[in-house]
Amino acid sequence: MNTFFRVAIGVVLGAVAGFVYHKTIGCSTGSCPITANPWSSMAYGAVFGAVITGIK
Repeated sequence: MNTFFRVAIGVVLGAVAGFVYHKTIGCSTGSCPITANPWSSMAYGAVFGAVITGIK
């Protein structure tokens, strides 16, 4: 599989995982910088997914 597609799949799966994390665990106080906002959770998950799938 091409590296680009593998990383793209990792980004999508990471973003979905970040959204699911926000919805299931989230932040009850609103003071958590990553999990208080679904967009930041998805961005963090996407970056994490890209890093994990980009490693050979």
